[in-house]
Amino acid sequence: MTAPDTFETTAARLRACRICRDAPRYGPPLPQEPRPIVQGSGTARLCIASQAPGTRANRTGKPFTDPSGVRLRTWLGLDEAAFYDAARVAIVPMGSCFPGLDAKGGDRPPRRECAEQWRAALFAGLPDLELILVIGQYAQGWHLGRMPGGLTATVRDWRAILGRPGRPRVLPLPHPSWRNNGWLRREPWFEAELLPILRAEVARVMGPRD
Repeated sequence: MTAPDTFETTAARLRACRICRDAPRYGPPLPQEPRPIVQGSGTARLCIASQAPGTRANRTGKPFTDPSGVRLRTWLGLDEAAFYDAARVAIVPMGSCFPGLDAKGGDRPPRRECAEQWRAALFAGLPDLELILVIGQYAQGWHLGRMPGGLTATVRDWRAILGRPGRPRVLPLPHPSWRNNGWLRREPWFEAELLPILRAEVARVMGPRD
């Protein structure tokens, strides 16, 4: 039986991918030059399963280099050095390229071609994962399947989801975008109840191995 490619090998192939521009399967081609962004290594124990890079990440080639990233790192209790340590933290978006802006100036949904082509192979190269943080509805749909009630109901059910048997464990989160400020005000349990557990779980996974 042939061993799966390493995360690093698959990520290198992904970074050269131009499917969404040159051979799109869903809708028109990507409106700008693809710049696939992914982070990780075969030793990563924490995975941030996110949505897609934004405009700043597309410019820098580095994920979460914007206010959403600042908020996410605060949620996790990680500084930039730990967050961008590819040996410990994988960042695998549903769409690895910035999808462009819609008519209202918001980010378009992640390109579906990307997850179909690359996601299974990327995760096959992450054998040491202990915790996957699924951020937003697209990642939650992929990793958890269709959940009744949408994102809010899914995140509200975080205790049951985190407590499911097997490894890696999964914890659902909303997107840390400023666009979700209203959601955070309406759902105070998120900061009061979920965030302390999130930080404790991240600290455990990022710490020395038992």
